[in-house]
Amino acid sequence: MKKILSILLFIGLALNVNAQLLWKISGNGQEKPSYILGTHHLAPLSIKDSIAGLPQAVEGTTQVYGEVVMSDMMSPEFMQVMQQSMMMAGDTTLQKLFTPEQYEVVGKVVKENLMADIAMLGKLKPAAITQQLTLILCMKHLGGFNPQEQLDTYFQQQALQSGKKVGGLETPQSQLDMLFKGQTLQRQANLLYCLVSDIDKAMEQTKRLNNAYKTQNLDEMLKLMEERDGNSCDPQPGEMEALLDNRNKAWIEKMPALMKDAPTLFVVGAGHLPGTNGVLNLLKQQGYTVEPMK
Repeated sequence: MKKILSILLFIGLALNVNAQLLWKISGNGQEKPSYILGTHHLAPLSIKDSIAGLPQAVEGTTQVYGEVVMSDMMSPEFMQVMQQSMMMAGDTTLQKLFTPEQYEVVGKVVKENLMADIAMLGKLKPAAITQQLTLILCMKHLGGFNPQEQLDTYFQQQALQSGKKVGGLETPQSQLDMLFKGQTLQRQANLLYCLVSDIDKAMEQTKRLNNAYKTQNLDEMLKLMEERDGNSCDPQPGEMEALLDNRNKAWIEKMPALMKDAPTLFVVGAGHLPGTNGVLNLLKQQGYTVEPMK
């Protein structure tokens, strides 16, 4: 789908998946079940009140594991590392990554939305600009979106307040590498141009994805993820695998030991749940019983 890959990097999905975001994981010798909840960064925090079985899952688990420990992402040390990761090395500049016409289009959108002259951002990686633009555009176009209220952060904070352990399936550094080093600078520039060249369509697609999440329809999210326009804005070979499949498989190697140690509530992006290589199916392949909460 045109522009969907750059949007997925902010937010930042075949099997017949039911319309549900919370799943119970049992079997394989577990004394108590664990659970996995699919989140979406653009959804309002209030959606938690409509997720069937969520109070039971929270009450029945003694630790919460997310993709990363969110508090680690906000530490001064990590913020410094992130700032360094967002900058281009050497003599490469934004202007060198675009044609003059493209540079003008990108500069106009940056000025309108980030209130900055693109010349002042010349050493910033295109992926970093895509992140900031996507955030601002979603705040403008999506009702109920508040970047200060994130489901992932909420559940980790609630766990800490209850004296529960909080952990991450991957490190903050691995997410930084995926966002800012996983693609060439030229590919990052191409995806940024895909976003700015048709913002209306990008936001319409984002709204469709967001609405599918709000109705807890993972099948529809997967369908939207698999749409393609047949142009250079579509995911290139290996990109979706790096974004989803490879990470799912790495998580599955860690999850059994965590669940054996203590009943766990996993809180990860909903896009990781469905599909042949989705976490739900990978758990089933390991012999677990995975069923939607009602």
